[in-house]
Amino acid sequence: MDTLDLYTGDSENTARFTSNLFVAGVLVLFLPFVFNSPLMADDMTLAQAPVPTISIDTSKVYQQFLEDISPEAKVEKFNQTIQQKYPKAVIKDVDTGIKHIKLTKYYDGKPVRINIVEIDNSIATNYELRPALSSTSDNLHNKRTITTIAKNSNAVAAINGTFFKPQTGVPLGTLMIDQKMYTGPIYNRVAMGIFDNKYETARIEFNSTLITKGHTLKIDNINQPRMLSSYALVYTREWGEKAPASPKYGYQIAIKDNKIIDSSSNPLVIPEGGYVIVAPLRALEPFINSKSQVKLDIRTIPEWKNVKHIISGGPYLVKDSNIYVDTSAQKLNAIGGKNPRTAIGYTKDNTLIMVAVDGREYQSVGMTLGQLANFMKSIGCTNAINLDGGGSTVMYVNGQVVNNPAFKGGIAISNALVIARK
Repeated sequence: MDTLDLYTGDSENTARFTSNLFVAGVLVLFLPFVFNSPLMADDMTLAQAPVPTISIDTSKVYQQFLEDISPEAKVEKFNQTIQQKYPKAVIKDVDTGIKHIKLTKYYDGKPVRINIVEIDNSIATNYELRPALSSTSDNLHNKRTITTIAKNSNAVAAINGTFFKPQTGVPLGTLMIDQKMYTGPIYNRVAMGIFDNKYETARIEFNSTLITKGHTLKIDNINQPRMLSSYALVYTREWGEKAPASPKYGYQIAIKDNKIIDSSSNPLVIPEGGYVIVAPLRALEPFINSKSQVKLDIRTIPEWKNVKHIISGGPYLVKDSNIYVDTSAQKLNAIGGKNPRTAIGYTKDNTLIMVAVDGREYQSVGMTLGQLANFMKSIGCTNAINLDGGGSTVMYVNGQVVNNPAFKGGIAISNALVIARK
């Protein structure tokens, strides 16, 4: 019998492993007797009915048991899965539990270069997936190359993140980092929630209110461009030193420590640790005249409890294991055609997959959203979403950009999704 070396870490783990291994051995030896016992068969003859034969592959039970408790077995299974999934690809280890895959596929006889990073967090326990802003000071009006963002984040891999306003770098769509909401949703586009031990996807709706005694005001967004003059928007210090100009018939109130400290129709300074609400004057009048405390309650629908990070994109690519490209619903018809693409998804066992597709060149023509959706499903994604693409598409692995963006090294971007050391 081959010897299996298992990392135990300490005497307590050793004892636990020995106990579990003993139980597994007993089960392997005992199960066939339980389900094929002559005593059981004899007893059942009284009912005068045939006894069903229960077949259990004890070797599979034992193998699953080993995979559940052995880090080495998990790593081996992950390695085998990657090899089987990408038989003709160039596969490199980024670190234990993290793989970089490079391959070329052909669509209608034309090549498409694809870079993929897969991470199994049950193995790569020293790493976490998180969004990262381009600015180390959390200023939303900023852009940096992915190499700079990755190095500032201590990341071994990264791809570009949300859509953003090219002139300023402000993310367009939901972005939460370490449970802090930086920007809210646009057109309720799809986003991925990153939890400690799982991922979820959903179209996100802002569901926030400003509350004082006897009055409640619906807040339409946070740190986003104004879409309607009737909207009430909140701006935090991450937006900048001052709030943007008020709309026609608009007004502003500055709040800190649950108290209104200033009000004006002109742009107000955003207090450190506070925020400014910009809305129609008639909507803010009850708050201006109130002497009660003011509370800002920021929530989303769905209300993801215990979510650590949220990053948005759009449209959906795969939803509940089905191809689902809702371009029109998310007002993203302008990003059709064959283009460079960036996508993220996850498998049924919570392996996270990041994908960058080169395009707009002879050696790689790019993908349509439909082709990208089919590809994400083909590599095991039960849910997947499109991120910002085109000129923004860029992937970084272990110190270098590994795809071939039109601008060498990739253009300056607003934010990225990184695999960073904890």
